[in-house]
Amino acid sequence: MSLSEEIAVLQRAAHDLMYLGMDGSPVYSDDLSRRNGEVYRLTTALYNSGVKGSTVEEQADVCLALLMGYSASFVDHGEKQKHVQKILDRCWDILETLPASLLKLRLLTACYGEVFDEPLADEGRVIIASWNSVSLTPEQQEAIAEFQNVVDNPYPWEYVDE
Repeated sequence: MSLSEEIAVLQRAAHDLMYLGMDGSPVYSDDLSRRNGEVYRLTTALYNSGVKGSTVEEQADVCLALLMGYSASFVDHGEKQKHVQKILDRCWDILETLPASLLKLRLLTACYGEVFDEPLADEGRVIIASWNSVSLTPEQQEAIAEFQNVVDNPYPWEYVDE
């Protein structure tokens, strides 16, 4: 399997796991467990391969796939946070050179979802504002919705006592 195929498979599996049941269909524990294990396996395999990508876009895609995989999977054998931090450290250099694009918005969203650093959200807003809202592609619409969801709900698993 090529690197681009490996990235696409992981991104799709992570996306499907993150949105499992969002369409109102029932979520069965065996399906959830199987998908979670598969996303973790794919993420670990890509991370352990050490492949970083040859172009800045490919590097961004690798980082995005890994962040999506670690975010979607609830499996952690004690290495997850260390791996996520290493990926984020790579992202800071990549984000500086990656041109404004759908890929950059998606990577900014994934990074913001880990660190909640407002300049990342601001940069995402600039990219979105640069797009023609009348002729957005389905991928741009989905990326904008994901960005808005992460920005509006920065701590989805936290409960605040008032």
